[in-house]
Amino acid sequence: MTQIRKLLTATAAFATVTTAAVFAQGAYAQNATQGATQAGEAPTMAPSGAPGAGPAQMTGHAPSQAPAAAGIAQPAPAPQALTAPQSADPLVQKRDANAAANAEYRSAKKSANAEYSDAKKQAKSQYKAQVKDAKINHKADRQANDSEMKDQMNGMSAQQQGSQSQ
Repeated sequence: MTQIRKLLTATAAFATVTTAAVFAQGAYAQNATQGATQAGEAPTMAPSGAPGAGPAQMTGHAPSQAPAAAGIAQPAPAPQALTAPQSADPLVQKRDANAAANAEYRSAKKSANAEYSDAKKQAKSQYKAQVKDAKINHKADRQANDSEMKDQMNGMSAQQQGSQSQ
């Protein structure tokens, strides 16, 4: 584990330093080109035999970079997939297999819990809809029974009034 961590850390540090150096060279070359263009001179490369003239002290473009138009950014290099070499140690292989199995179990458990919660929410919403419909039906039935009873009471009172008038 520590060897893999050291390898990844060293690789990331090297990539960071290399990327910073490339960007610094690009920025230096762009500044030198802009300064020479503003002064009316053409950008030139310093002679390679001149003392102190290294690749970072060029006044033109870096040899690996194509000239870019002003305002257009250079595309970033493609990211590299870093993988550690497989160990022949059976304990390391068992640990890696256990880690993979645990990750698979956790993902399966998470998806099962998500499905369960979705099913539970759906069942709860269906239950609430059924309860609401039942309340509406109960209210309508009660109103119908009340109106029917009132009609019967009015009918009886009409019959009583009719029998009293005779």
